[in-house]
Amino acid sequence: MKAAFLCSSILILGLSGMAAAECVYPKAPAAIPNGKTASEAEMIEAMTQFKQYNTDVTAYIACLDQETKQRQQSGISVSALIQLKTMQSKKQTAVAEELQDNAAKFNEQVRAFKSRKG
Repeated sequence: MKAAFLCSSILILGLSGMAAAECVYPKAPAAIPNGKTASEAEMIEAMTQFKQYNTDVTAYIACLDQETKQRQQSGISVSALIQLKTMQSKKQTAVAEELQDNAAKFNEQVRAFKSRKG
């Protein structure tokens, strides 16, 4: 489900024609509140930060795709294009895995928070 959302978001952003720019690796939220002790306001703030993080990851992946397309259109050599695509793929995989790991940790704390309300 998360992968489908991520893929659809990437497609939407990719089709929107992002401007050429250096792709900046998104930073994960600094801390995940402890669901057993956090206030509702803290959990809502963390959720807002994670939504922004997800948006930033999606934009980063779309930026990498756009960068690859632009470099390909610029006429770089086949070997350079292969190297670029390999590197971009590694970057995309790394950021997607980091997002999934952080989301899993946050969701665990959300479940702990909700269990208090029981």
